[in-house]
Amino acid sequence: MLDVQGQLEILRRGVEQIVPQGDFLKKLERSVRENRPLRVKYGIDPTGIDVHLGHTVPLRKLRQFQDLGHTAVIIIGNYTALVGDPSGRDETRSALTKEQVAENARDYLKQVGRIIDLDRAEVHHNGDWFGKWEFLDVLDLMRRMTLGQISAREDFAKRIAAEKPVYLHECLYPLMQGWDSVEINADVELGGTEQLFSLMVARQLQPVRNQDPQVAMTMPILVGTDGTRRMGKSLGNYIGVAESPEDQFGKVMSVPDGPMAQYFTLLTDIPQARIQELLAEGTNPRDAKEALGKAIVAQYHGQEAADRAAEAFRRRSAGEDPLEIPVAYLAADKLDAEGRIPAPNLIKELGFATSTSNARRDIEGGGVNVGPRREPVTDVKALIYVSDGLVVRVGKRKIAEIRLV
Repeated sequence: MLDVQGQLEILRRGVEQIVPQGDFLKKLERSVRENRPLRVKYGIDPTGIDVHLGHTVPLRKLRQFQDLGHTAVIIIGNYTALVGDPSGRDETRSALTKEQVAENARDYLKQVGRIIDLDRAEVHHNGDWFGKWEFLDVLDLMRRMTLGQISAREDFAKRIAAEKPVYLHECLYPLMQGWDSVEINADVELGGTEQLFSLMVARQLQPVRNQDPQVAMTMPILVGTDGTRRMGKSLGNYIGVAESPEDQFGKVMSVPDGPMAQYFTLLTDIPQARIQELLAEGTNPRDAKEALGKAIVAQYHGQEAADRAAEAFRRRSAGEDPLEIPVAYLAADKLDAEGRIPAPNLIKELGFATSTSNARRDIEGGGVNVGPRREPVTDVKALIYVSDGLVVRVGKRKIAEIRLV
């Protein structure tokens, strides 16, 4: 196991707060001295289906702990998801059903496994314990916190000041999250900066089981590809870990210059000295973004895929087709007697639009062309002559070479 100072240099990177710092140092020193791994917890509520790069910030920190020899403990919050995390929210989350949560959770671990070595991790669902509780257990948990403590948390205080409702079930969330730490005897819990209150609740609860209180380690909130708002699927400014190499790379290249330092620090292992070189005044931001894009894509798809995605982006930016054009199969019976098909139908059949109405909008927007000469298709009533090998392009990113079947 690496010495304490060596571990601190790795673990402090990109961290907003360690609370209390003194306790963390003591836990780390004891861990090294006794060769006893720390139990490091991270909880995920499956409120959606996709894991994006914003979620990976604490997950990457968890992987750093894991690589240093500590135990990664992942909590799938299938019961806390039914309550809804109020952290950083100015209104109550929409309620989810147990069926929705179960459906969302199904693919979560597969995506998390792109970052965490699940073979070396513990995975628990908090429904395993909360699902067995009786009402008296809930009452006993609620006795551990006062209304004054709950209403003092920043997000609740803001809602109360704005005369927005705070529902009683939301008050259970930090207590439930804290009890998760008791169940797995956590030494450290990771989370976003807005979760500090909930992370600290466990310190009040763990002594009930004669456990040493955990340390809270918070990470900054990753901004989205728009460069301003937090990354989120609902805002359309996210990069998913399961997206294709080309989509991941293209989205990274679209990120404004402002958040580049944050992306490098939180999403890659590139040394800080090299980051400073890439972002130094007078350097080309495009070169830095390409290095960032390749580093991110390589994590989830491998270096070869990252290099291909970068080359495809360069060719696309230069107005060239990619070296490998995806093949799309088109049934010959979709063509008329002269081998033609209406342009909106063709775009829909190739999967480039969900409906002919959307396809017409693509055409009217001037984003459709065909063939080696990139002949533009601007008339929504146009009939396209189709033969094997015809290349169809929609926008900057959609392209296919047709094979008739």
